[in-house]
Amino acid sequence: MQSLLDPVILFFILGAFGGLVKSDLRIPQAFYHTLSIYLLLSIGIKGGIELYHNDFNTIIIPAVSTVFLGGLITVVAFLILSKLGRFDKTNAVAIATHYGSVSAVTFAVVLNYLADRQVKYEQYVTVLLVMLEIPSIAVGIFLAKWNTSNKKMNYKALLHEIFLGKTILLLVGGLLIGVATAYTGNKQINFFFFDLFKGFLAIFMLEMGVIASQRFGDLKKVGPFLLGFGIIMPFISATLGIVVAMLIHLSVGGAIVLATMAASASYIAAPAAMKIALPNANPTYYLTASLGITFPFNIIFGIPIYYYIAHYLYQIFNII
Repeated sequence: MQSLLDPVILFFILGAFGGLVKSDLRIPQAFYHTLSIYLLLSIGIKGGIELYHNDFNTIIIPAVSTVFLGGLITVVAFLILSKLGRFDKTNAVAIATHYGSVSAVTFAVVLNYLADRQVKYEQYVTVLLVMLEIPSIAVGIFLAKWNTSNKKMNYKALLHEIFLGKTILLLVGGLLIGVATAYTGNKQINFFFFDLFKGFLAIFMLEMGVIASQRFGDLKKVGPFLLGFGIIMPFISATLGIVVAMLIHLSVGGAIVLATMAASASYIAAPAAMKIALPNANPTYYLTASLGITFPFNIIFGIPIYYYIAHYLYQIFNII
């Protein structure tokens, strides 16, 4: 109940309700894109500042482990979709790639969730966010290569979209700017990017609620298996994330962040990459699953659940 009463969640629910009742509630697209740029830069800059104050050697193992985690989740999701769900290879790869990748907005929400509860976590988690964005797409491309219809895949355009797309460019750019501002001790942008973050995130979630609600109508098209997959797969991924966090000795807060990142599904970077790598894949499947099912589930219910699962496992194994 406390989670549901968080202003960020309430804004999302308001937007979803507005979309369902077909209200004209919408944020102007130009402002929506501005907010997305702001959020990605804020995450990157804060991560860069903290990265500057951390020993680089402490980040190597978590970063490598996160890359492995992203690839593992993609393979697990692909096997579930292809073997149990009987999806054809093209759509199984496309959907799995989305679930191996990460939602930066869900990441922002879990950081806000932990900040409200004063739970500390490793401040270099933004680096892990970047690390988790890429491997799933790489694994998806590898799986897609065995599809005879992809012989003429435009790898140049694909690599450009992966490494120079808006999400990666802003996150990495923000990291570098954060490192530079920490080095110079410049704090002039802190108020705008840090103190106002939650307010801008709440407004952004209003629009995300509207966008997510537009996918609810497609639920009957994707079938009961994909509906169940969109809810169960986040639990599997979150559990894998917590196990990895325990193995690399992250704090319980870090485990919650990694679990949430692992449980989230991309709806920005992955769709753009799949349009190039697998143009024959059905967008109704992967967009409805990631944005219409998993995203609202994680925002409203998933994050509090991962919070308690992480605390429970850490207590059982006497890590706390």
